[in-house]
Amino acid sequence: MKRLAILLLCLVAGPLGAAPAPLDAAAALAVSEEAIGREVGAHRLRDHAGRPLDLAALRGRPLVISLVFTRCASVCPTATDRLREAVTEARRVLGSTSFEVLTFGFDARRDTPAALTAFADAHELDISGWRLASADPDTTARLLAKLGFSYRAAAGGFEHVTQTTILDAGGRVYRHVYGEDFPLPVFVEPLKELVFGLAPRSLAPQDLWARIRFLCTVYSPSMGAYRFDYGIFFGIAIGGASLLLTIGLVIRLWWTNRRPRAAAAAAGGAEG
Repeated sequence: MKRLAILLLCLVAGPLGAAPAPLDAAAALAVSEEAIGREVGAHRLRDHAGRPLDLAALRGRPLVISLVFTRCASVCPTATDRLREAVTEARRVLGSTSFEVLTFGFDARRDTPAALTAFADAHELDISGWRLASADPDTTARLLAKLGFSYRAAAGGFEHVTQTTILDAGGRVYRHVYGEDFPLPVFVEPLKELVFGLAPRSLAPQDLWARIRFLCTVYSPSMGAYRFDYGIFFGIAIGGASLLLTIGLVIRLWWTNRRPRAAAAAAGGAEG
């Protein structure tokens, strides 16, 4: 039941009419989760400046896609502000260019370049490192279907899943983050896995360093932020020292036992 609370109602002022059938939260969540592992593919969007933006051109790094409609006066602004904070922290610990961010306006008729620019200004989004885009109705429908995103028109706005999607470098859906006030690790940990890798790629120094950063970058609940934990180095040092000490003791014991046997063998040879 707790996970079904991700379904939130976004409304803006508008004329009242017959209430449409509500979005089924369980069904919407199932559709969203079914998209995990799906390749999103190429979609031609239009950015906040009215320029073409090919979604496939953003491959090569993880991509965070935030789904909003710019007229929303409740959930979308709150979710965007929380995402801005999470992105700032993730870029601090993972690298400023380690992943891309895209806010996609799914209201194809009203999420114009001007509306996207105003939305970016209102939420202090640095558009030099944060893309905003929308698309025509057909492209929007195809993209949302690939992402497993469900929404329905409501009085003056939309009822929809509050969903932020993380794609891997190949353009496949890796994880969804739900809600407007998600815990920071829920957002950062999937990105950490994608940026650093769950396993060493090779024995090259840069890959080994990425593995160390993956293991040592940990969340501190008391600080509410990520930090680099040097404890693993102390653990390695202590473990290495213990191993060397054990090897030294084994060699010394072997040498101590060997000397009497060698002496006895030499004495026996002399008597013979």
